[in-house]
Amino acid sequence: MREMLSKCLAGYAPRQLALDYPEAGVLVPVTDNNDRPEIIFTLRSAKMKIHRGQVAFPGGRRDPEDESLRETALRETHEEIGLPPDQVNIVAPLSQVMSRYGILVTPYVGVVPEAYPLSANPDEIESIFRVPIEFFLEDRRERTDALSFLDHTLYVPCYHWEKYQIWGLSAVILVDFLNAVYDIGIDLLEPK
Repeated sequence: MREMLSKCLAGYAPRQLALDYPEAGVLVPVTDNNDRPEIIFTLRSAKMKIHRGQVAFPGGRRDPEDESLRETALRETHEEIGLPPDQVNIVAPLSQVMSRYGILVTPYVGVVPEAYPLSANPDEIESIFRVPIEFFLEDRRERTDALSFLDHTLYVPCYHWEKYQIWGLSAVILVDFLNAVYDIGIDLLEPK
């Protein structure tokens, strides 16, 4: 899986946003199962101040002692789902995105062991779940949401997997990953 992702992302130029906002790093964890790779998501706890009860990638805000946003993503992933940094093989960053709360988020694609036992931190995460990548490649969206971003409107798919809805910022990151790796051609600037 690592080799395939590295090859697909080698020529990818992630978009950098020249904005001065608080920063966060998140991990897009892809399991190392070459036959049926999955993406790992979290459902944030209802106790959280922002994005409560929403599906998200593991990660969070940068701490002053974090040397990089990559380190932030790995630290937060360990805190939230119990996956140590030495179990993550970072492949590449994706394009930066801005949360509706004014946080500049940098996602990192990382390959993780399929069988590693994950454990949700109950203060931050209600549950951890996985979705096979093939589900997204079929573009089985439940709906398309029109979201305002700066001077643009983004048309973002919302996916329904079991009891979870993957939408908003998480869906924007997911679409960037799917377009960069699998070239599925979802255009967030065009309504569908």
